[in-house]
Amino acid sequence: MSTLRTLSKFQSKLQGGGARPNLFEVSIPNLPDAAKNSTPAATWGSEEQEDFTIMCKGAQLPASTIASIDVPFRGRILKVAGDRTIENWNITVINDEDFGIRNAMEAWMNAIARLSNNTGAVNPDSYMTDAYVYQLGRGYSNGRFSKSNSGTDDGESVTPLKSYKFLDIFPVSVSSIDLSYDSSDTIEEFTVEFAVQSFETLSSDATGVNLN
Repeated sequence: MSTLRTLSKFQSKLQGGGARPNLFEVSIPNLPDAAKNSTPAATWGSEEQEDFTIMCKGAQLPASTIASIDVPFRGRILKVAGDRTIENWNITVINDEDFGIRNAMEAWMNAIARLSNNTGAVNPDSYMTDAYVYQLGRGYSNGRFSKSNSGTDDGESVTPLKSYKFLDIFPVSVSSIDLSYDSSDTIEEFTVEFAVQSFETLSSDATGVNLN
């Protein structure tokens, strides 16, 4: 016999009030050598990394798919697991007036395939890098949702609820930005699509995010 689920029971199970999609951070600590050595070169120091983390207004937690293989047997179909594929990763970036992040993404793509002659980096290690996505929490309960790794509750450093590392990414698309006389009270945005080789979950005590 099933038990009637009550609102209070549901409330007790909603840990931390539920994870919020607007509490996140994205980080690309380093651009690959090909991007930094391209012409024009991509600038990606500590200031640009911080700008990217703040200006990246939309991202995704990783997705993957395992294909199903149909094997016929005497009029029936047996389904067995096929290969696992990793979906591309998309981010949305607010464009500021120095175009710093967009310039870096364009330089990265140009390092892979130059617009002038379609030549570019041939060693994957030279144009791939890693990225991180952190799902943050909003509360202070039980030291889990917004405590620093040192255990001090400073209101600035948090331990993410969930942390992912995207392995060996590179951009495959930088979107256009629409310009129009009719646009007002609007800030430009653009999207970047990355190919991803794989991803892994990081332990919560191995990462820290500073909200300053």
